[in-house]
Amino acid sequence: MDLSLYLVTDRALCLGRPLLDVVARAVAGGVSVVQLREKHADTREFLELGRALLALLAPSGVPLVINDRVDVALAIGAQGVHLGQGDMPVAEARRLLGAGVRLGLSIENLDQLRAAEALPQGLVDYYGLSPIFQTPTKAELTSSWGLDGLARARALVAQGSKLPLVAIGGLHAGNAASVLRAGADGLAVVSALCSAPDPKQAASELQGIIARAAI
Repeated sequence: MDLSLYLVTDRALCLGRPLLDVVARAVAGGVSVVQLREKHADTREFLELGRALLALLAPSGVPLVINDRVDVALAIGAQGVHLGQGDMPVAEARRLLGAGVRLGLSIENLDQLRAAEALPQGLVDYYGLSPIFQTPTKAELTSSWGLDGLARARALVAQGSKLPLVAIGGLHAGNAASVLRAGADGLAVVSALCSAPDPKQAASELQGIIARAAI
């Protein structure tokens, strides 16, 4: 799974546009993975959206990750699940999902990262460090990693699991390069794409920053 440009959906931020239209344009601009996050949808609506996104993404090969809901991911055959600290324990999720589904885990501080690093190998495929900067989409979290915290996380993981770090929270074209330099393997964005006047152009700009950082 290419985690370099990771779109986390938020229908409320799509400026009145259909979610599938925004996702399609962002993928055309270079989004490499899409996470369907639906905090308020009921299960049936979540399933319908997930199936529609899977069909949309299939021709491009871009994988779909389901936020929180292991049951929804299993029902529609999604390629990944992303869990928060209060969601199903990763050991239980892995048992249900099997080895073929990618599993991400949100990490909000170094204590959580140390605990995750102590888990058996193979349970988690990547970490989502959240939030790097304060953002309305993560308003429930009162502290942020910042660039220094991200660098500390990178150093800790480099000595252990070496799992990829996906940064999320307040990311946009103006700070993306500094986040990558601090140690992020991927950029997860919400409003920078969902609320962009042109999601394709915004994704292309971010992918250009990612490509230059890799040189």
